[in-house]
Amino acid sequence: MLSPETIDKIKARMALASVFEEDLQESFILGSGPGGQKTNKTSSTVRLYHAPSGMTIKYGRSRSREANRWLARRELAEKILERAKSELSARRQAAEKIRRQKRRRSRRQKARMLDEKRKHSEKKAARARVEF
Repeated sequence: MLSPETIDKIKARMALASVFEEDLQESFILGSGPGGQKTNKTSSTVRLYHAPSGMTIKYGRSRSREANRWLARRELAEKILERAKSELSARRQAAEKIRRQKRRRSRRQKARMLDEKRKHSEKKAARARVEF
């Protein structure tokens, strides 16, 4: 069984992720995996559907239905926070890429680039047909 402190931490995490109880659809399904007949007969696995995000979490690691309920909520909140963080990170990376592309080259970079172009031009000029 989970302690009241753990449950309070999970509630705080849910609030941070904007996950509210009214938005959740909870159902209990038959478990699977190790545990034998008891797990196969009892509906201790929790399936949570969060309508605003469209996410579904299935959690059944514990044999306790109550523990699975709270742990599923914690996992849902973590996934929503992770998704928001990755979208923010992807947006930041795209902006950084554009910033790098628009940045002016340093004098040294520009000199090196022009030198490479000159060498390439000489190489191509050397391929020209020789006339007698």
